[in-house]
Amino acid sequence: MTLRFHDRALLVGDTLVCADLHLGRAETSAVEAPVRDGHDIRDRLESLCDTVEPETVVLAGDVLHAFETVPRGVQRRIEEIHECVTAAGATLVILEGNHDTMLEQVWEGPVIDHHRLDAETVVVHGHEEPSVTADRYVLGHDHPAIEIEGQRYPCFLQGPGGPEEAAVVVLPAFNRFTSGVVINQASAGAFQSPLVVDTDVLEPIVRDEEAEETLRFPQLGAFRDRLSGQ
Repeated sequence: MTLRFHDRALLVGDTLVCADLHLGRAETSAVEAPVRDGHDIRDRLESLCDTVEPETVVLAGDVLHAFETVPRGVQRRIEEIHECVTAAGATLVILEGNHDTMLEQVWEGPVIDHHRLDAETVVVHGHEEPSVTADRYVLGHDHPAIEIEGQRYPCFLQGPGGPEEAAVVVLPAFNRFTSGVVINQASAGAFQSPLVVDTDVLEPIVRDEEAEETLRFPQLGAFRDRLSGQ
């Protein structure tokens, strides 16, 4: 399946995958976010659906942020996401992440632990060992970012860095106000996902939406010296 990189989301064939929406993060934060993250997420997802016209949209876990409460407005945000996906003629699939302990209270549809795209590719959240094997895992969970000349950019990571040399594609958090792992000097031990076993072979990928460019960097093992020298 062809991979196409977009605004913190990945198009795999005709399936749009995004992870780590962390709805309700702004409401539970001690620091007010620059915008209400739920509206921002809904609007960007709607724009992506209009652009790529997917058949399926997969939310790959950590749809919610809070573990023990559902902040006011979160259920409506999920309903709006479902509405915009349905209006685009697509099917919404939701995977359970480690933050999603309250998800069944605000989402009446099924909640699953993986979604298989084809014989080779499985989407998971990435916080635990998957219940199925695959040649390629698409996951979130760790929110990778890269620092270049003092600026931090959300990034994808792609390469054969998974268990038994399986390929992995790690997605940045779809929520723009969620921090993550700065990968410049990160080893596999810095990642919480057990699916990331070797970072040296992973290639950072940054999507520049304004320029409509996908920027691909060398494998981290060959690239770290240049990053640390900036």
